[in-house]
Amino acid sequence: MAKKRTNSADVDKVTRAITSARSAEFLHPNAGANGSVEEEIAIPSATTDSAREGIRLSFLIHDVSRMRRSAYDQFMKPLGVTRAQWWVLAYLSRHDGMMQTQLADVLEVGKASLGDVIESLERNGWVERRPDPTDKRAKRVYLAKAAQGLIKRMTTMEIEFNGQILGELSSAERAELGRSLQKIKQALSRAIPGLSAPDTE
Repeated sequence: MAKKRTNSADVDKVTRAITSARSAEFLHPNAGANGSVEEEIAIPSATTDSAREGIRLSFLIHDVSRMRRSAYDQFMKPLGVTRAQWWVLAYLSRHDGMMQTQLADVLEVGKASLGDVIESLERNGWVERRPDPTDKRAKRVYLAKAAQGLIKRMTTMEIEFNGQILGELSSAERAELGRSLQKIKQALSRAIPGLSAPDTE
């Protein structure tokens, strides 16, 4: 039993690490109880309209990201998959057979912490680690056959989830939103060299 509690703590730790790295959750000091800052922030009157709008948009993006993340966790809870686990599975579904060290770098978590998550996925029969053909000391991570059904259920549930939260947007609005967010992502990459995020394609 003690070992099981330790593994759970390790999974929780890497979950928090991935959440922090992916969402940059830096709450404003004046945030309300629900974390929303859009109505709380005091903007100097001398600030230009454009700058004021930029500040409001920045906090709106933060709020939407935080709320979506929490809602998605609740929506996926029946599958019994932690955020750290489904993040790894989702990435491997697009880039199967990655080196474990590369996967840790891409997800921006410690190699030891990621190792704990992968061990838990191995115990559930969802991933397999195999030696790299050219470097026996290195391990590559592959989705196991049993994970295919889980990925399908996750995909089906995500489609349903996105239908709920994006249902009021037209196809044109969704396309425009995607283009706008892509521009912001590219601007962030230019502003901070080395800043990256996992591929979404």
